[in-house]
Amino acid sequence: MFIGFVSRRFDLLPGQPGPEPIRLRTLILLRWVAIAGQSAAVAAALMIGAHLRLGPIVLVIGLAVVLNVVLMLSPARRISAIESAWQLGFDLAQIAALLSLTGGLTNPFALLLLAPVTVAATALPDRQLAALGAATFIMVSMAAYFARPLTFSAGPIATLNEPVLVGSWFAIIIGALFFAFYARTVAAEITATSDALFAARMALEREQKLQHLGGVVAAAAHELGTPLATIKLVSSELASEVATTLPDRKDLAEDLALLRQSAERCGNILKSMGSAGRDDLLIRSAPLGQVVEEAALPHRNRGIRIRVEMPPGAPSIQRDAALIHGFRNLIQNAVDFAAEEVLIEASFDKREIRLRVADDGPGFPAALLPKIGDPFLTTRPRAEDGRSYEGLGLGLFIAKALLERSGARMKFGNRQRGAQVSVIWPRQMIEANERGALGKNPEITA
Repeated sequence: MFIGFVSRRFDLLPGQPGPEPIRLRTLILLRWVAIAGQSAAVAAALMIGAHLRLGPIVLVIGLAVVLNVVLMLSPARRISAIESAWQLGFDLAQIAALLSLTGGLTNPFALLLLAPVTVAATALPDRQLAALGAATFIMVSMAAYFARPLTFSAGPIATLNEPVLVGSWFAIIIGALFFAFYARTVAAEITATSDALFAARMALEREQKLQHLGGVVAAAAHELGTPLATIKLVSSELASEVATTLPDRKDLAEDLALLRQSAERCGNILKSMGSAGRDDLLIRSAPLGQVVEEAALPHRNRGIRIRVEMPPGAPSIQRDAALIHGFRNLIQNAVDFAAEEVLIEASFDKREIRLRVADDGPGFPAALLPKIGDPFLTTRPRAEDGRSYEGLGLGLFIAKALLERSGARMKFGNRQRGAQVSVIWPRQMIEANERGALGKNPEITA
């Protein structure tokens, strides 16, 4: 029904297993509720003077208890729609047997025959629902045909109408509680399933954007090599000519030096991108402080003080190129916006490793905080030399995608002065095993 519609609507990968029609633990829990209700109904019937064959009744209720215990002791697993239908069919037969022993359809609790088919209508495919509906018709007919009359003790315990009235009261109360509990449980499962599928779809869309962007970056890196080499050559020749012909024009010399420095920085970025995928068995792990320093090093000479606060005893972590590049983007963004200083603060405990990057700039605009990390979102005010320029708005998107891929969760916010970004990893996902084997070294075939 609705769950089936959701699973078909968000079928993300071909051939993947479909979602459970209803969870096994939900069936077990509903059966315990039914067992408790049946036991309460039997006790109530005895209290108002009903004559019951307790042996067969206890046996029928005991079968449901045994089934639940066996299911609880078995290993956790997913169940199919067919198995769910069989279990609901057992519940239907068990209720029908109890009704046939306690007056048949004249028993006020006959309305509980609707419980299994209600569960099926909200959770099972059409074929299993039709089968259970037919079984309900058969069980209702058999409960009416094989019913044993329900008699009551004469005397002051109850008159003829009072047992029926009290039984109807108990039936309505127990039925209302059961159906309300079941509806609440199914609604919670539907919400959880919808949220999980929505999160998976968003993660897949972000991964697709990142893969597409990776192809564009690779093509750009390939094409930019020759133009950058030309810029460096021409800027060097112009600097020599300016020094010879215009020695008094220091402003031109500074501009040319900045141009050459930017071209060299672009070249270094392309080189680091080209070497990011190489496998180096000796430096797969490094102390946390060293990884932070490696990420901050390209921005040390940009006129902004970068202060690193690293507590003693910091663990070693996996030295992943994507992780370093993502954290470097966070530092670059902080340096671009900082007035004087960028603070990198590390902390850790037995469960988590945390890094915080904070600057003393204007901070994130409050209106954009919920959208931080989306692609092509930028409010960059200036370049490294203080001049205005227009960015692409991909830095934080790339950083967020790469760091979340490594298992981190990120928090963006503002402090009293400036912005701050917190990166938090579960310790077991990023901590390096320093005593583990490195593995085989790659063969040199040249």
